[in-house]
Amino acid sequence: MNVHRHFAQSYTQARDKFVAAAGARSADLFRHVHPALHGVEGEDLSIDLALLGKPDAASLLLLTSGTHGVEGFCGSGCQTALLREDPFLRAIGHSDIAVLMLHALNPYGFSHLRRVNEDNIDLNRNFVDFGKPLPVNSAYAEIHSLLLPATWPPTTESEARLDAWVAQHGRAAYQAAVSIGQYAFHDGMFYGGSRPTWSNRTLRSVLREHVAGRRRLAWIDFHTGLGPRGHGEKIYAGLENAGDIARTKAVWGREVTSVFDGSSSSARIGGNIGGAARDECPDTEFCGIALEYGTHDIEQVLEALRVEHWFANHPEASRAHYKEMKRKFRDAFYVDDDDWKETVYTQALAACLQAVEHLSRATAHA
Repeated sequence: MNVHRHFAQSYTQARDKFVAAAGARSADLFRHVHPALHGVEGEDLSIDLALLGKPDAASLLLLTSGTHGVEGFCGSGCQTALLREDPFLRAIGHSDIAVLMLHALNPYGFSHLRRVNEDNIDLNRNFVDFGKPLPVNSAYAEIHSLLLPATWPPTTESEARLDAWVAQHGRAAYQAAVSIGQYAFHDGMFYGGSRPTWSNRTLRSVLREHVAGRRRLAWIDFHTGLGPRGHGEKIYAGLENAGDIARTKAVWGREVTSVFDGSSSSARIGGNIGGAARDECPDTEFCGIALEYGTHDIEQVLEALRVEHWFANHPEASRAHYKEMKRKFRDAFYVDDDDWKETVYTQALAACLQAVEHLSRATAHA
């Protein structure tokens, strides 16, 4: 297969490719349009779904992309390529399962080249119980004003203070402080929000409609930005539940990593979307991973996040280099090279076939 043609250069193009590929496979299509906002080209923003296989199957494979907006270029390309992949479709046809593809959970961020949504919220930190006291990230509070100073570029003094903090606490502590999520600074990085977002509510309704009542759910959420270039780390993406973790490793093997035992390149985040499965489908056996593809060095990725975030907070700042900044930001999460696309897709296909095989075997033995 010519994999490269299934990847896109914009949200609109990505959605059109996905919908066309799903239609060509006679998939059942569903669309949830954002009620208030439009994309950078004035287009509607939507979460699009394609359902394949046996609609009432006891087991379902869920594939989601664009949780982190700009990271959707990778996940969308993989989803569209899978819809054009005959061996994958044959495997579904020979199995008594269903496959649901959710395209662009965060369409605003995808279209506007942001990792966060329209309210500066990181969706993978938004799935917490807002009826309880929210997590406190005191380490982030110490460096918020240094990460996003009053002026850009930061002053020498400001950067020296940030460097001193990192030297005192270590690089791992710095990554954790920035990325685990925070709920105190609405204009800050990795902000989890103060209430469920539209994407949160929509995903929960999708889970209730298409997953609740089934016996088994296997979930792959596509991400980029962590790890070696092109390598897809399989990070357990659920709650701290021994049964779910064991089930996930049974599907995808011993290479599955976890934030709960420190084996993952990710910090121990809270409020990830996988937790919604337990809320909305409590009787469904769950296994799930974030398939996290490496792009560039973590320092480069974090710096790109700082720059883009600062400009988003300062619309009054000079726009002279805005387009170039946005291009570099996209590049931090999407490597627009043929070899990278082939590598990430090969791993996506393998992971999906593993899930199909496991679900099919479990269904047959039920």
